[in-house]
Amino acid sequence: MGYGRGVSASTGVPDPGPAPDRGAGLRAVPRQDPRLQWAVTLAVIVAAVLTVRPLGLSGRGLAVAALIAVSSLALLARHLPESRVPPRVALVWLTLGVVAAAALIGAGRSGSGYLFAYFLVGHIGYRLPLRQALSLAALAGLLCGGVLYFRLGPGHEQLAWTLGPTVAVPVVAGILGRSRQRAVEAMLSSAESAERAARAEARTSVLTERARIARDVHDVLAHSLAGINMQLELADALIDTGDLAKVREANSKAHSMVKESLKQAQWTVHALREDALPLLDTLTAMIESSGRRDALTVTGTVRELPARATQNLLRIAQEALTNATRHAPGAHTGVELTFDDASTTLRIRNGPPTGGAGAGAGSGMGLIGMRERVALLGGTMTAGLVTEGPDRGGWQVEAVIPA
Repeated sequence: MGYGRGVSASTGVPDPGPAPDRGAGLRAVPRQDPRLQWAVTLAVIVAAVLTVRPLGLSGRGLAVAALIAVSSLALLARHLPESRVPPRVALVWLTLGVVAAAALIGAGRSGSGYLFAYFLVGHIGYRLPLRQALSLAALAGLLCGGVLYFRLGPGHEQLAWTLGPTVAVPVVAGILGRSRQRAVEAMLSSAESAERAARAEARTSVLTERARIARDVHDVLAHSLAGINMQLELADALIDTGDLAKVREANSKAHSMVKESLKQAQWTVHALREDALPLLDTLTAMIESSGRRDALTVTGTVRELPARATQNLLRIAQEALTNATRHAPGAHTGVELTFDDASTTLRIRNGPPTGGAGAGAGSGMGLIGMRERVALLGGTMTAGLVTEGPDRGGWQVEAVIPA
């Protein structure tokens, strides 16, 4: 027999039983069919009304009728949702129900009065905390044993004290039912937590990918468009001076920047579609496409890096080389790739500009993007002016990532 009552975890209303997955939010916890629970309750009440005697409107019959009514109400109350009944109220109601059931055993002349006591004690095990449930079940057993002792009289002590305490046995079934229900709820709660964590992780992955694409778009467009815009504005301003040679020079630089931007855009699309790029070969091709020869120095034993590390290092190199072209035209640029046992270092250094003014200070987003890339790899990045050596007055970017 079942002593639990299905209650929706989210609304507190009776739960119709197993429900399909409703997606986000709390799921209904599978419980016993409430229709079966109601059928058992009504069967107990009908059996008591039909079999317990005397039953009347006066004297002992009236007392029996009143006890049946109180016991029936106590049994019906077990269908109330737990969320709507405070624990203290539940304790009082179940205690009164047990007392009324024990009194009915003594006042009536039918053993069917025992059914109220059995079912109420079973629900005590399901509804109340363990200590309260065991205490109240023991009280029910003692009350029923005492009632039988005084009703049966001398010579039946063994029967009274054997049959009476059996009322306390159903509390075990109630406790087991409660434990099973809590285990199911804990399992579903754990599954929901895992599902929420998976959704949060997926959302984080989406946001991370958006940030990566934003960095890639910046790497390709920001500097290029800024430089092109500057040259076109310069050409527009020189038209009024009539210096066609300088106008042609500015226009030629703008065309050159457009071609370079197209190359970078093609490389970016290729990199976005490619899961793994060969670091050394791709870096060499990138340097050569920027018009630099013999600019790459490799130290240590070359090894393949994870795709994520390779892609981010190539992006950092692309950004640093673009910055060198924009801000230090004509300057020598060197790229160093060092493979150590514990780390991989990429260093891009350029000397001071020798070919005229650069394309301006920039927005600073390039350095921010490079630092974000290195941070994603668990490494460190430094960027700043070169203060000594042949490239003094130039700029250096150094990214160090774990091996």
